[in-house]
Amino acid sequence: MATNGDVFDDFLEQRGHRTEAPSWDREYNKKQCPECCSLHDLSATECSVCGWLPN
Repeated sequence: MATNGDVFDDFLEQRGHRTEAPSWDREYNKKQCPECCSLHDLSATECSVCGWLPN
């Protein structure tokens, strides 16, 4: 049996929303912040532009 969270996530995913925990995107040999799209070295642990931290 699916939990309420699973049903809600399925509903959002079917409509094009991301439901997984956000993480760094990759752009060539850089990490890209999913919040502000700024690029960082691969060693970055937080966004120096907007302060975003991965979960």
